Amino acid sequence: MEGSTALLALKALDCLSARAEVTAENIANASTRDYRPLRLDFENTLKAAARQGNDQINAVVPEITRLATSNPGAELRLDLELATASTTAMRYAALIDVLSRQMQLASLAAGGNN
Repeated sequence: MEGSTALLALKALDCLSARAEVTAENIANASTRDYRPLRLDFENTLKAAARQGNDQINAVVPEITRLATSNPGAELRLDLELATASTTAMRYAALIDVLSRQMQLASLAAGGNN
């Protein structure tokens, strides 16, 4: 696996892990009165950084925002939070699978035909 591709995948895993934490906090506070849910965004920033090279990928920090009460849709919906948790877990697992397969291929290539 190319160095920048592996770095990009690892950064995406870090960001997905952070999203899982934010989502867990939202779910934990689902019954808290006047709780404003958090959102974590990183995809567009990471995509732009990928075009600029490894230093920019390393510099990506996911943006966490708290929805304003005046914002339509700012109320916490447990069904959407659970859907986000599920989607995040599936994306994380898919990236782990890709990295695992790449490592297996690299191992086979390094070991030859043994």
